[in-house]
Amino acid sequence: MNQQVKPIYFPLINPNEPEMSLVAIEVQQGQRVQEGQILGTVETTKATADLTAESDGYIYLSRHRVGEMVRAGELFGYLSPVPDLDLEKIPLEDQRSIQVPDQSKQANLRLTEPARRLAEAMNIDLSRLPKDEWITEQRLRQWLEEEHSRSEVVATQEIDPNAVLIFGGGGHGKSLIELIRASGQYVIGGVIDDHKPLQAEVLGVPVVGRSNDLARLYLLGYRLMVNAVGGIGDISQRIGVFERGRSAGFIFPTVIHPTAFLEASTVLADGVQVFPHVYIGSDAKIGYGVILNSGVIVSHDCQLGDYVNLSPGAILAGEVRVGEATLIGMGVTVNLRVKIGAHCRIGNGATIKQDVPDQTIVRAGTIWPA
Repeated sequence: MNQQVKPIYFPLINPNEPEMSLVAIEVQQGQRVQEGQILGTVETTKATADLTAESDGYIYLSRHRVGEMVRAGELFGYLSPVPDLDLEKIPLEDQRSIQVPDQSKQANLRLTEPARRLAEAMNIDLSRLPKDEWITEQRLRQWLEEEHSRSEVVATQEIDPNAVLIFGGGGHGKSLIELIRASGQYVIGGVIDDHKPLQAEVLGVPVVGRSNDLARLYLLGYRLMVNAVGGIGDISQRIGVFERGRSAGFIFPTVIHPTAFLEASTVLADGVQVFPHVYIGSDAKIGYGVILNSGVIVSHDCQLGDYVNLSPGAILAGEVRVGEATLIGMGVTVNLRVKIGAHCRIGNGATIKQDVPDQTIVRAGTIWPA
């Protein structure tokens, strides 16, 4: 072989995993590339690696295509210092000698890292997954649908498409049960709670599972969930419920008590909870997963970021901005055009007269700024 023409091999990323998926080819046949430029990307069950150019030159690819399974040591292509390389004059060199373990007698599960994270979030028993194919996130979701169609329980039990599951059976969960019953928007299918006994009841609604039962409940046919974790002490717990639910395929609908009044120009994202006697003014924009508790007033042109929690009786004057995951306590008043940053905690009864930076704690009963 011309010593100036350099073969490019698929790397051995993991000594115990010689096979990998070719997930991207970033160059075209004959393209001029620069040293360090990414040529393609491969992925094992535990890692992703880029193939890069060792020097400037022209790339000439082998027969592999995106989506194929390849093996460490196989030829990805050649890097030539000159264009118009005549591949027929180069001796065939499809593979170099790389020592890899013999896995012919093993039936190891092969998951991409995104698929593994999804499986963990949904508490899927990995031993049930196919061993003879590469499991991507898309393939895992397809497998779940196949399991759904094969489920004997589904065959004998029809789930109302308007049935919602309440995630959390505490005080906030009880309030949401009452809200949903009053609104008539949805049917309550059950409560998910890690601390109450199965088949115990919360206001007459049975506990049907734990947080690690999301995959099973999805297979049963449930598609809607309401987040009853308030997150007053730790907002990350509430956000985590949304993330786990969405990973499992659930949708979080907006729920509105019939006594609430929303102007026609109000915009609500998914997952918003509007409790009794709330008022939302003109052109207000409410982000994903926001809680507007009883008696809250959100005046015209306000904007609330995702996961904001307004406790009972909080009042926002017009054009107020509130950053994501901020908690505003009971009876708080916020003056006109004030901006409150993200991840703030505003104590009960506080008065906010000027802007509040991100991650600020304003103590209960105080005036900001002092």
